[in-house]
Formats: sequence, structure tokens, C-alpha cells
Amino acid sequence: MTADAPATLPGPPTADGFRMPAEWEPHAGTLMIWPVRPDNWREGARPAQAAFAAVAGAIARFEPVTMLVPPEALASARETLPPGVQVLEIPSNDSWCRDSGPTFVTDAGGRLRGVHWDFNAWGGLYTDFEQDRALAAAVLRQAGVPRYRAPFVLEGGSIHVDGEGTLLTTEECLLNPNRNPQLSRAEIERNMRDYLGVETILWLEYGLVDDETDGHIDNIACFVRPGVVALTWCDDPADPQHAISRAALERLSRARDARGRPIEVVKLPLPGPLFRTAAEAVEEPLAGGGTMSRGVGERLGGSYVNFYVGNGFVLMPLLDPRHDEEARAILAGLFPGREVIGLPTREILLGGGNIHCITQQIPVGTPG
Repeated sequence: MTADAPATLPGPPTADGFRMPAEWEPHAGTLMIWPVRPDNWREGARPAQAAFAAVAGAIARFEPVTMLVPPEALASARETLPPGVQVLEIPSNDSWCRDSGPTFVTDAGGRLRGVHWDFNAWGGLYTDFEQDRALAAAVLRQAGVPRYRAPFVLEGGSIHVDGEGTLLTTEECLLNPNRNPQLSRAEIERNMRDYLGVETILWLEYGLVDDETDGHIDNIACFVRPGVVALTWCDDPADPQHAISRAALERLSRARDARGRPIEVVKLPLPGPLFRTAAEAVEEPLAGGGTMSRGVGERLGGSYVNFYVGNGFVLMPLLDPRHDEEARAILAGLFPGREVIGLPTREILLGGGNIHCITQQIPVGTPG
């Protein structure tokens, strides 16, 4: 990365011939953000930092990894991270690079640019998010990558594209009044077409049960190649996820992508259900003094769909010994020729997401 100041472009990207590549297209590298937030990560974020370091180390076997680190955490990051991971000083409030980081777009000539979405901390989940709101601009400035400033709120985890004109998302998230209450569904669709280069938008109604992001797509469904979607599946009719997944399957079964193909659905098992234990509680300060334990007994939004695809690999979360190997075998069949690597990521899940949420791919391209 360089310190060159890139241009801020009027946009939208599609007017300049840019589109968002699929995640499985070649990467120049991966971005992540170092976790430090004490009201989200237990024990001073040390267990989470170890988990993030393991994810970064696994990815670094295949492609460059850049960890964005707040100034106060530089020493701990350098001590914990594998030596091959680049550390870049950029302030942040939290550590979900998929959502607060830029989304990269490319054109047919191999040029690379970035989209800086507006960010409001998942509809106001936190009140202090201004550093995260500015993070995409800081990343693109340091990388020397021209920037498009999108005029609406969107998190990267709320969208998934096939690279051939089709986008997956959920109504629960993108139509939530805590994101863009001033915009209609048609206006949101037009914005996504303009800024991501897609033509067809496939809407699921809801995301994963107890997902604090209001139903991000990357916990319930994702493209694994054009025309094929992996879907979180629950066989237990007593579990609220059962009806949600079945409704998603019905919508996908009726859908066609941007090239007119029917959608093939591959089911990934639902881990758990998983719950936070007393030992995993986060101590939150109280206004009048003292602390309270947050989240004891809460259901965690665990999903095998929250995997990350890179150059020659698939990195998946290990969440439930009863289903881990089944999920691994399914992903190996979906991604022949890529090494499927499983990592224990419960510490990341405790913070509210997983591997896909904490990573952001940089496609191959030349800034310009």
C-alpha cells in the first residue's frame, strides 16, 4: 500500500464500467481489522485477538493479508500476528471489515476502485461509530485507490454477488427502517445496480435467527458459483430457523439469475443451536458504577455459510463437532481444487459474526 491520495469520483461505478467481482475471482489480498473493543470482546479482547491472528495466518499462506490496527493496539497486534501479516495503522471502533471497510470494484481493463458506503453501526447497534464510518476512506487513501462515495447506508455482509450480474440480499436488513428510511425498495435496488454493477437482485425475506445485524445475507445464503447458492438449513420444525430457511428455499427455487439460469440450492447444516455461557459473558460498565454481564444464555448466530473464499482456499468456521465435518465435506465438493481449511472460531462468533464478517477481499487490479 502507498500513501498516495486517490481521487474521489462522482460515480456511480457502473457509469464508468465497473462492477463488483465474485469473491472466488483472483485476489490481490485480504483486509482485516484488529479487535480491541472491550464492550464486545471478553477478557480485554485477548481471546478474540488470538482467533483473528489464526484467521490471518491461515489466509496468509495463500495471499497477502493487511491488518488494520488502531494506534493504541499496534504493539499487541505485532506481538500476536504471524510475521507475514502486514500491519497498517488506521483507527476503528470495531473489527468487522466486511461491513465498515470498502467494497472493491473492477473494470474490463483491470482497473481497481473502491466503494465507500455510508455506515451507521448496523442501524445504531453502537453509538460511537465515526471512526468506522471513516475507515473505508482511510483504507483507500493509503492504498492509492480511487473512491466512490455511495449516498446510502450499506454493509458488505448484507450483499453477495455472483460476478455475473446477480446479487443476493435480505429484506430484513436492507429494507429495515434503521438503515435507509428515506429510500424505497426500488431506490435501494437502483443504488445497488449503480454501485455494484448488478442487474438482478434476489431478495430473501429473513436472515439467520438471532443475528444482531438484522439478517445479513452472509449468515444464511451465498453464491458458491454462478447459478448455485449455499443455504443454511435446519431440519428441526421446532427451531425458528426451520421456517426461515424453508421460505428462503422456496424463493430461490422460483428465482432466475441475471443470465436466466435457475438457482441450484445446496444445503449447509445449521450448527447448534449455540448459546453463550456464563464464562463467555462480556462485562459492560453501568452508568451508576459497577458492571453487568451481557448475553448469558443468549443464542449465537452461528452459520457455516459464513466462510471466506480466496486464492486456492476456502476458510470455514468450526462451530459444532456434530456438524463440522459434514459442512467441510459439502464445501469441498462445492469448491474442487481449493483447500478447505476449518478453524475454531467461537471467540469470533461471541462478538457477533464470523470469518466472512472479519475479512474483505481486494480483487486483482491496478488502482486507476
